[in-house]
Amino acid sequence: MPSPCTGWFRRFVLIALLGVRLFAAQPSEAAILPLDELKPGQTGEVWTVFQGTEPEPFAVVFTGILRNALGPGKSLIVCQLTDPRVQNMGAVAGMSGSPLYIGGRLAGALSYQLQRFETVRHAGFTPAADLAEVRDKPSLAANGDFPYGRTSDQLVANELRSNHPESALRALQPVFTLGGLSPAVADLFAPRFQALGLAALTLGGHTTVAVATSNDAQAKTVAAPPLQPGAAIAVALAIGDITLASTGTVSRVDGKKITAFGHPLLTLGEVALPMCAAEIITILPSQMQSTKIANTGAIIGTITQDRLSAVSGLVGAGPALTRVAVTVKPLRGTAQTLHFSVIRQRQLTPVLVATGVTQALLGSNEGGFAQGFRLTSHVQFPATAPLEYQTVYAGPQGFAQGLTEFIQGLAAHLQNPYAPTYPEHVEFSIEPLATNPSATLELFQLSRTSATAGQTIQATIGWRDWQGASHRETVNLPIAAAWTGKQLEVILAPGRSLDELTGRPRLIAAAELRSFDAYLAALRDDRPSDGLCLAILEKTSLFSDQTVATPDTPGSIERIARGSDETRFRRRDALLPLWEKHLLPGKLLGTTLRRPLTVLD
Repeated sequence: MPSPCTGWFRRFVLIALLGVRLFAAQPSEAAILPLDELKPGQTGEVWTVFQGTEPEPFAVVFTGILRNALGPGKSLIVCQLTDPRVQNMGAVAGMSGSPLYIGGRLAGALSYQLQRFETVRHAGFTPAADLAEVRDKPSLAANGDFPYGRTSDQLVANELRSNHPESALRALQPVFTLGGLSPAVADLFAPRFQALGLAALTLGGHTTVAVATSNDAQAKTVAAPPLQPGAAIAVALAIGDITLASTGTVSRVDGKKITAFGHPLLTLGEVALPMCAAEIITILPSQMQSTKIANTGAIIGTITQDRLSAVSGLVGAGPALTRVAVTVKPLRGTAQTLHFSVIRQRQLTPVLVATGVTQALLGSNEGGFAQGFRLTSHVQFPATAPLEYQTVYAGPQGFAQGLTEFIQGLAAHLQNPYAPTYPEHVEFSIEPLATNPSATLELFQLSRTSATAGQTIQATIGWRDWQGASHRETVNLPIAAAWTGKQLEVILAPGRSLDELTGRPRLIAAAELRSFDAYLAALRDDRPSDGLCLAILEKTSLFSDQTVATPDTPGSIERIARGSDETRFRRRDALLPLWEKHLLPGKLLGTTLRRPLTVLD
């Protein structure tokens, strides 16, 4: 005679098989069940992946409809989660988008947590009609050019999720999982991700991930397995050796069109984000918010819409991504390179790229950066000469302290307000320094403070290396005839400080430039960030056209120019360099010193 346990097991298997048969009879394009046909007490099935890649059903009972819960015409279906597995854990982050079927028709997609610590679990479901509304929105794909598009530049604070701590109604907030980052780097970037609306966990991994390696900037894709409602997918912001992705569930499949999540990802609107395969490792139950943890797989398509009611996209080609390579060249041993690709979005792209650079510096076993390192950057835009720049840091702590400035500078190099283009690829090379580059300036003096045309004066500079010896260098300053009768200054300053003194702002207003080429030219015009610049300067009034400055412009010309375009032309008091030289390359000094110089008749 079979035991009670055996009988229970058989009943469970029978119910599971019955559920599979019922689901198998429903096509992916299952008919939509209108809200007005729902009746309290109706039973339904929700399909999702508990582990692995195969969807399974769990039972719910329809309770009622919250009319206009998310705004005019945006209601929410409320169901009790009666399955014992789900009753224990509640609605799970990662179940977002799990389709709800009632009577063989698609009623909605799991999307909202109704309450925390409730004794009987309920969940909110986005109605199927709202899912279809997002699916049917025209997108970049309609013009056939979505692989070359970029994600909306505007990252909106998603208040529509109602995730306020005092609110009972909460969207199942997309949990972004980080793969390829050490805990120290993840902790360092956690506040930056939070400021961008990303709840990021380090419990993320990735399986076989294809990233772009050719010159077409197109992420390689793999043949996508047939997706079905209830299957797990991931939407990635970065993919490769560094991965940042959010896992959700497919709500509906219409040919190659996929609708998922049942709520927004980041409320970006029209987007071009990688759609990736996903493998669920397990579910971590919690009274606050249960969460699926997953491995992100290869790119299988493109998400083109990120809206209030769902995300949607197309299975097939992935979007254009910016390829990133970060190479660490140790003092001894073999160079190691991180390869990953990132989405193209004004606020996210610089942070994602900086995350990979920081991982290469602080999150590996290489070490060797205790003294300092040189970071060389190479940014390649389509059909233009690359932007290249170098920065020297005193140890990894120096980089961590200057991370905000690094990200701001990176943002200036990766984006532009003049042309719809992003870099095809960005390369970084990190080389350790044998000695600490920090130095202390001990002496700056001129051999005389007045001279006549044709004479040469000497500037003597003394400095002390970090925990090292003192050094001196003498530089000849030739006095030009054109300087006769002028009161000048000799200034010794870091390149960035001299940029500001000579009227070049740290951040250039978009209105000052008129073309992408002018923008790139302005970025290339920065002085070196290491060492010191020795310069002879004259106080003057500069009239600038697209940041190109001209001293002593006649007032009539200025009035005509500014009358035609007030934002393009500017006048400001500044110091005009008459002669300058870059000294002490590779050293880091933060001192600015000034000495008067008079050129006599």
